[in-house]
Amino acid sequence: MSTMVDVRHLFVRFGDFTAVRDVSFTVEKGEIFGFLGANGAGKTTTIRVLCGLLLASEGRVFIDNEELIAGHESLIKSKVGYMSQHFTLYDDLSIRENMDFAASLRHMNHAEYLKNRRDLLDFIGFNEDLTKVVRDLPTGIKQEIALCVSLLHQPKIVFLDEPTAGVAPVARHRFWELIKKLVAQGKTIFVTTHYMDEAENCGRIALMRSGELIALDSPANLKQNTFHKQLYHLSPITTPVILPDRNLFDIWEPYGQNYHAVFKNDTDISIVRKHFNIQKISPSLEDVFIQLVEGQTR
Repeated sequence: MSTMVDVRHLFVRFGDFTAVRDVSFTVEKGEIFGFLGANGAGKTTTIRVLCGLLLASEGRVFIDNEELIAGHESLIKSKVGYMSQHFTLYDDLSIRENMDFAASLRHMNHAEYLKNRRDLLDFIGFNEDLTKVVRDLPTGIKQEIALCVSLLHQPKIVFLDEPTAGVAPVARHRFWELIKKLVAQGKTIFVTTHYMDEAENCGRIALMRSGELIALDSPANLKQNTFHKQLYHLSPITTPVILPDRNLFDIWEPYGQNYHAVFKNDTDISIVRKHFNIQKISPSLEDVFIQLVEGQTR
């Protein structure tokens, strides 16, 4: 595979505040690359740099072997599409007006724009009236139209910043089926999400915390490397819940009304069985996220 994104020692500073600190990674062509972290971790700031919307304070960025240099951002913008959770479409404009406006910003040839618009609407299976005002669309359809807008100029890589936030589960599933079709067509997808079931679709995942990259690997390897010992699901069997001594565990995390835990080697599990049903489980990406991203900062 060849490299689509190459980030080398990226720093982004706003005055005395460092939003992104010494971040380096690559994204391969045709990859679904997940970028996860808590709010304020530096994800959106990094994406804005990669899209040519924000200048790095330090470091180098290459998109499709083209270096992002101040004053030459247009070379990068022609290669990328960007869809954010907010402000992608104008609610008080129609679908056609939104798409016309996006095409005009890209200075697209009119005939090419019309062809791409038709192809993209066919791609998402949308055959309704383009004069519909965006605010009247269901959230899932609105996001699919926003995806089309980000693809109008046929970018090589598409940055999706929490594209399914607030979208119903069925619509989220459909949106990810569209993403997989785009990858099959040769597109590279760079996506942020707070839904761990969605992150399972990524070939690799980068985890950000406090502006730093703390892990980068496949979902399977992240699970394996984060939990070296057996993980257990504990559900209370007594009311009120009698919590065990925290010193019995290497890891103890609330999980809804239950708990996920790793016992210390010398713990007598029978002590805990008095108050909890205990079941061996395989770790999920949510367990990884809680442990790596949230566990050390709460």
